[in-house]
Amino acid sequence: MPVRRLNHAVLRVTDVARASQFWQEALGMEVVSEVPGASFLRLPASGNHHDLGLFRGRGEPPLPGGIGLYHLAFEVADFDDLVDARSRLAEMGALIGESDHDASLSIYAADPDGIEFEVLWPVASEHWGSQEGVVRPLDWVAAKQRWSARG
Repeated sequence: MPVRRLNHAVLRVTDVARASQFWQEALGMEVVSEVPGASFLRLPASGNHHDLGLFRGRGEPPLPGGIGLYHLAFEVADFDDLVDARSRLAEMGALIGESDHDASLSIYAADPDGIEFEVLWPVASEHWGSQEGVVRPLDWVAAKQRWSARG
């Protein structure tokens, strides 16, 4: 089966309008269409019809660490975009973690229902170390000195 990539994700949320507003503010998504009980959003540089669907769910959000979706991962084009995303998510009170995975630098956040997502910047393969699956604290000072185009 020659699957190329994940085209979009759909989340069940407690409040579609609140979730839609969150994703617009957090990642700059734009609303493509809305129907009763659902909203479809697209990332600014995406060629997809939509990247994220939000549907009104029933009941309470799942328990953290429970069975179900762990997180979604969104990629940014350069390190400084990751810095900007970190600032925005911290200001929103959504930032919950950050890691250096050697092959990528990542920040983690949660939406209003506690659904986790990652924003990552992939490190070029020639800069990867020999540690597969490493998770270490992200040293922002060292990373900015090494990767930032802002100096």
